[in-house]
Order: sequence, then C-alpha cells, then structure tokens
Amino acid sequence: MIHISREALTCGEMQELLFNDGKISIEKETLERIEKSFRFLIDFSKDKIIYGINTGFGPMAQYRVEQDDLVRLQYNLIRSHAAGSGNPLNPVQVKAAMIARLKTLSLGYSGIHKDAALVLEQLINNDITPYIPEHGGVGASGDLVQLSQLALVIIGEGEVYYKGILKPTKEVFEELNIRPLKVHLREGLALINGTSVMTGIGFVNLFKAKHLVNWSLAASAMINELVQSFDDHFSKELNGTKKHKGQQTIAKGLREFLADSKLIRKREDHLYNGRHSEKVIKQKVQEYYSLRCVPQILGPVIDTLTYAKNILEGEINSVNDNPIINFETGTVYHGGNFHGDYVSFEMDKVKTAVTKLSMLAERQLNFLLNSNLNEILPPFVNLGTLGLNLGMQGAQFTATSTVAENQSLSFPNYVHSIPNNNDNQDVVSMGTNSALMADKVINNTFQVLAIELMTLSQGFAKLGLEEKASSNTQNILDKIRSILPVFKEDNSLYHQIAELTEYLKNNDIQLVEL
Repeated sequence: MIHISREALTCGEMQELLFNDGKISIEKETLERIEKSFRFLIDFSKDKIIYGINTGFGPMAQYRVEQDDLVRLQYNLIRSHAAGSGNPLNPVQVKAAMIARLKTLSLGYSGIHKDAALVLEQLINNDITPYIPEHGGVGASGDLVQLSQLALVIIGEGEVYYKGILKPTKEVFEELNIRPLKVHLREGLALINGTSVMTGIGFVNLFKAKHLVNWSLAASAMINELVQSFDDHFSKELNGTKKHKGQQTIAKGLREFLADSKLIRKREDHLYNGRHSEKVIKQKVQEYYSLRCVPQILGPVIDTLTYAKNILEGEINSVNDNPIINFETGTVYHGGNFHGDYVSFEMDKVKTAVTKLSMLAERQLNFLLNSNLNEILPPFVNLGTLGLNLGMQGAQFTATSTVAENQSLSFPNYVHSIPNNNDNQDVVSMGTNSALMADKVINNTFQVLAIELMTLSQGFAKLGLEEKASSNTQNILDKIRSILPVFKEDNSLYHQIAELTEYLKNNDIQLVEL
C-alpha cells in the first residue's frame, strides 16, 4: 500500500504501483488539507476576479462568467476539451497519468473538492482505465486534451477499459458503486491543467529504458565473449581515469557479468608476452568501437536516465496547475506551473540516448553478420548451406529499418513549438508528443536487441563456446533458445522476434540501477 500524502512519491514507489499491482491510500491529513484549500477558495473568490473560477479560459479570460454559470463553466471545459484522437494510451501509461494527477492534487494547492481525489483513488485501485487517445495537448497548459478525457470519466461520462473491455463509464461506476464527481467550483480546470500525462508516460519510459540498458550491456558482454576479447577496455583501471559515473557503472556491470567467463583474455598473456615478431599480427590488437567502447557509449545513456529520474520525481511531486490556491498565505497566485518544458526536454534526451543504444546494437549485429569484419563466423551467421540458406539475413533488414526510424523520431520536440489557442499559448513544450515518441523509440529498440540476441545465440552455437561462456551468458542463451532453438534450415522468424521482444520488455536482468 502506497500512501498519498505531502511526502514525496519516489520512483521506486511508482514502479511498485505500475508493475507490482500496488494500491494507493490517501491519508486523512491529505484529505483535510485538500478540504482546507477548497473552503478557502470558496470564501476568497466571492468578490474577486480569479482566472478559471469566474472568467473564461485561455484568450477568453477577459470575459466574466456570472455566478449562476460557474459550475456549468467547469463542465463545459471538460466536455469541450475531450477531443483527442488516435490510438488509446495503454493501461500502464494511463495508470501512471492518474497517479501523477492525484499526487499533484494531494498537495492541497488546487482548490478542489476532496471527492475528485477520492474518485481517482477508486479508479486506480480498481484497475479502471479511462479511454485516453494519444493525440491532444501541446504540453503548455499541460496535457489539456488527454487530461480532459480523464476528467470526463471522473464526472461519470466517457468510456473506460474494465477487465479488458471498453465500456461506458456510467455502466462500470454502477457495477462498482462508484459515485462520479459532482463539480463544485474549480474541479474542471484543476483536473485538466497540468503535466500529469507526459509525466506518467515519462516514468513508464524510464523503467523500460533501464531494461534496455541492462539488455544492451548483456549483449555487449556476450559479443565480447564470442570474439574472446581482451578485458582491459572494461577494466576499473582504464575507466577510472575518465570521471563519468555512467561510464564507470557500465564498465563495472561488464566486469560483473563476465566474472566467471573462460573466454575473455588478458592482454599480458598474449600480446605482452614478448613472443610476437611477425610483421602482420594475426590477433586483433583492439576490437571495433562497438565492442571496445561500450562503457563510453552506454555510460551517457545511463547518466541521462538517472538525470531524467530526478526531473520526473521533481515534477510528480510538484504543483503543476494554475492558478495556485494557497490558504496558508491567504491568496491565489497566477502563473505557468502547467508548462511541460522540464519533462519535454528530458524525454527528448531519453529518446536520443535510446536511439544511440539502438545504433550500438545495430552495429554489433552488423559485426556478427559480416564475415569480413568478424572473421570467425559465416556470412549472416548462416549455420546451413551457404548460398542455399540465408541465416539471419532477413532479420538484419528489420533491425536496420527500425534503427533508421528511431533516428528520425529523435528530432527534438522541445524546440518544436507551434503557437495556438489564438496565440495565447505562444511558446509550448510538446511534452506529451516527446514522451510518446520516446515510448516508440524504446519499443523499437527492444526489437533490435531481440534480433541481436538471436544472432548471438546462433554465433555461440556455430563456434561451440557455450561451456566456456559466463554463467550469465549461458542463462540468457537458454532463454533465447527456448523461444528460437538453434537452426540451420530457414524458417520465418517474425513470431519469435515478437515473443523475445516481449520477454525483454517484461524482464530486467538488473545489472545496473538508476
């Protein structure tokens, strides 16, 4: 049980809620604080002009709304902005968005009635997934369109997925005896005005991207075993001379993964033994960059994810709507805490880092498939008859095209502002677009790693090195081969690629942590 209070919600708690069926409970003191904020706003707003309470929205803020229409104004806002399109967000993304929204509302600066928080609590704990299309807000007044789709459900309208079936919200609420929110004063604006969707998706991206780093580290270790590389490029001594934490973390991960390998060599046993006099040295003196520079390539990736973790934890524990209702100081503050630039910038960095990871995997795959480069494996790691059989040749096209898509998707949204809302929103973050594109890049990269790992399995079988490989490598090979047994005759691979991709997504080998 994760308690929602004024205490910070951590990345670990988010992971528990999203992937380990954690439940939430709103603390009594939190509800009391929400109620104080609500009561203060009721009294404070009686004879004042406050944005979104008794005015229109956006560029229509100059129009005063009469007292009798204040509640209607909030319903109009929710219904008019529930105008998304495209594929629905997946259940984990929606749950993350709901948790993020509840957390900011729980801080007691939004002037909402406590019932809004209580309905969110019931949605989360009953695994009810509001229908939220992927396309909508521009991330400036926050995720207006996507959060309106959520708010529509909170007031008992719209549609939800329950037990895997899309149903009218009213039907599910009646079944579970959930009472929809009755808007009192400001709940419409408070529910939709913030960064909760991009932040929620950002957390999901973070957890999945960490899986990617660990699987990439594993594949990198395995390919170094396959070619029986020297160990100094991931040594503590070499990597300790460069003062980046991520690089040192990855190098340590490689050393731990390969600790019991009988394939990794020491330079002093081979090239430093004084026995070489030939003009052309047969042994590789140094490996290609995609094998030798793994700490320097994956190091920035893990550092980027670590920094993104700090930003996302800051965002989810922040007040990110407008205006801010502060009963302690006795006033209401207008500003722009809903702006999504922090999250947008981090998601751009995450997707760029993951794209580089996918490029590393593609180059390692190319090394395995190109016999002129590796000089130890047949073309395309073809274990059948050369010419007649094709091995992993077809799968390389998939990996190459997927990485190319990642490169295109890595154009930054942070600097892709398009003014809208009658130019009221003249500089926007496109934060949710950035988070969704990062999600696409991450999912693509799992596919590329699946193909690389399948190819490594074939390579180990061809060279008969399994018994000398590290225990970690042997365990991974066993899993790969339970999905795709070693093969000589050609068969379609698309089912196995999909199955291994899902396995990689849902299993973290926990070599490094954020």
